[in-house]
Amino acid sequence: MTDRQAQILEATVRVLAEDGVRGLRIGRVAAEAGVSTALIYYYFDDRAGVLRRALEHLDRRAAAHIEAAPRGGSPRAALEEMLLVELQGAVEVRRECIAWGEFRASAVFEAELREPLRATTGEWIDHVEDVLREVADTGPDDPAPDLSGAAERLTALVEGLTARWLSGSTTVERTRELLSGAIATELGALRD
Repeated sequence: MTDRQAQILEATVRVLAEDGVRGLRIGRVAAEAGVSTALIYYYFDDRAGVLRRALEHLDRRAAAHIEAAPRGGSPRAALEEMLLVELQGAVEVRRECIAWGEFRASAVFEAELREPLRATTGEWIDHVEDVLREVADTGPDDPAPDLSGAAERLTALVEGLTARWLSGSTTVERTRELLSGAIATELGALRD
C-alpha cells in the first residue's frame, strides 16, 4: 500500500466515524485526505472498493493494537490484554471503534458489507480461540471445552460493551471491569 492510499484510508476512517457508512461521500473523503476524488477512484475503483479497503485497514489497525499491547506473563494476561486493548480513551482507537460499529450497523442494510465483515469478525474469533486454547491448557484425557463458543461470546461482548462505552451509557472503566469479569467467568466455565 502506498503512503497516499494509507492517507486516504485514514481519512475514510475519520469520515466513517463522523458520518457513518451510509453518510460516506467520496468527495468528503477526498477533502479530508487532501486529494482529488479522481485519485480515490483510481486507487479504489468505487465507493464499495473504498469501504472494503477501509474495513481491511481497520482490521490491520486492530491487529496492530493487539500486537502492541503489553503481554503479561501468562496466557490469561495475554487474553485480557487482547480483549481490553480496544477499550481505551486514545482518540484514534476510539475513532476506529466507532468506524467498526458503523460497519456492523450498516451491514444490516448493505448486503455487500456482510461477507467482508463476517470474514474479519471470524478471524478475530479464531485468534481469541487460539489464545483460549493456551489458557485452557487441557490434558489429553480432559473433555474438549467449547473454545469456539467462548471466543464468540467474548468478542460479541467486546462489541456490545464498546457500543455502550462509545454512546456514553457507561464508562470505559466500568466496561473494562465488566469484560474482565466475563473473561473470568468464561475461563471458569472452561475448567468445569
